[in-house]
Amino acid sequence: MSHEPTIRPPGPTSPLEVDPGERRDTDRRRRPTPRLSRYSFVGGRRRGARRAGEGVNSFVDQYGRGVWGLLLWVALMNACDSFFTLHHLQEGAIELNPVAAWMLTTGRLGFVLMKSLLITLPLVVLCLHKNFPLARVGLGLAAAVYTALVGYHIWLL
Repeated sequence: MSHEPTIRPPGPTSPLEVDPGERRDTDRRRRPTPRLSRYSFVGGRRRGARRAGEGVNSFVDQYGRGVWGLLLWVALMNACDSFFTLHHLQEGAIELNPVAAWMLTTGRLGFVLMKSLLITLPLVVLCLHKNFPLARVGLGLAAAVYTALVGYHIWLL
């Protein structure tokens, strides 16, 4: 009886031979980061792209201070716009924007709530799409337009 060496295929043949450092689970990175995940607003893991060239048109779990700063600035400018609009109307001005005029028919609270909702939903979309060039332009444009609008309100005082 001759003893010929047996050739084994690569990899472990039994569970006892598994290298403890080797991962056996599926790699989650094979799937792209979803648009909205459980990590989107609290405790996310991914702030940016892992490799060069992956940062554009990709979703991440966490959002930087600059994005949060712009989002809060637009929300603050929206609140100021609501306040100044109501102030000017109380002083005898008229609302020229037909959508805002319709929202004013619901009363002050209805106006502020609807206006806030109409700005918050697009801000969430812009936040989720922060790595897309069009979303960055949209967020910057919203911040600039609202800043100019509040400046105009102050000038009217």
